[in-house]
Amino acid sequence: MEAAAISNRFITFAERECKGSSSLYEHLSRKIANDDELLQLASNFRDGQPVPNLFFGAVHYLLLKENKHELKEYYRSIVNKPKAAGTAFPYFKDFCQTNKHEIIQLLKNKLVQTNEVRRCSYLYPAFCYIYEKTNMPLALIEIGTSAGLQLLWDKCGYFYNSGNEIYGNNLAQLIIESKFDETGLPFLLKESPPVNTRIGLDLHVNDLNNADDYLWLKSLIWPEHTERFATFEKACHRLKQQSLKLIEGNGVKLLTEMASTIPRDSVLCVFHTHVANQMPEDDKYELIEHIKKLGDERAIFHLYNNMWDSGQLHLDYYLNGKEYKETLAETDGHGGWFKWIL
Repeated sequence: MEAAAISNRFITFAERECKGSSSLYEHLSRKIANDDELLQLASNFRDGQPVPNLFFGAVHYLLLKENKHELKEYYRSIVNKPKAAGTAFPYFKDFCQTNKHEIIQLLKNKLVQTNEVRRCSYLYPAFCYIYEKTNMPLALIEIGTSAGLQLLWDKCGYFYNSGNEIYGNNLAQLIIESKFDETGLPFLLKESPPVNTRIGLDLHVNDLNNADDYLWLKSLIWPEHTERFATFEKACHRLKQQSLKLIEGNGVKLLTEMASTIPRDSVLCVFHTHVANQMPEDDKYELIEHIKKLGDERAIFHLYNNMWDSGQLHLDYYLNGKEYKETLAETDGHGGWFKWIL
């Protein structure tokens, strides 16, 4: 990819994702966009990867490995009182120059596989809606599962708009807080719908018992997002107490085989969040064909975002021989808020 195209990605990242969320990444993104040397370094990414997330993840990963470079003083994830973001760039560039070869290896070998557990806050009403339509236990297949944290959405409790009521599992150790725009009310059941199958598929399955995998997933969280770090830690602890079927491989290619193992007395739910933007176009169309073919045989629901657009949660499904396509919500990338629009 040409430097100009990579530069535009950093500018877009600063404007659309970082503004109001990460002053450090916003400032650094704008500086990187005008720095030929760093653009060249960033160009070592794997096809299909979101470049800014991967690049910043690689730097963060190296800093979290007890690096003593002064750049760490700008990272809230490492120090209690970080320095002002506006003075960080010279140290960031020096760190990248000093650790150039290590960064290149990470860019070439790692994937952006953020386990953003707060996205479960909008998955919960979506799965409640599916259960209400079918009254059958849910069989989950997640494409791009990473470590599988979102497969356990039914084990969490949910606290919306600073209200008094907890939905889902009110005895859960992990209570997820989120906000929704009250112009549209999401479909919320008081208790989690029953789940009888959990299967996660990914090109690389992250093992949270592996120190390197754990550190990489942690490095993908933005430095200022202390609440996301705390939620990630709690979710990791919960996952280690569960038994999940996580399979390494192309989730699109494996879908039909995995679906054949799902009992007929459950409804098949295929879902993925912030993954489809990394899929090759051919895989996207192949996935749609697989869903349609499975829909000729049984009820199937496909819940997803970032496939044809960004920011909207879609539900395509086949029920009683009929095809339906609905847009459920507008969502924040980190799950901090959503707007139910169905």
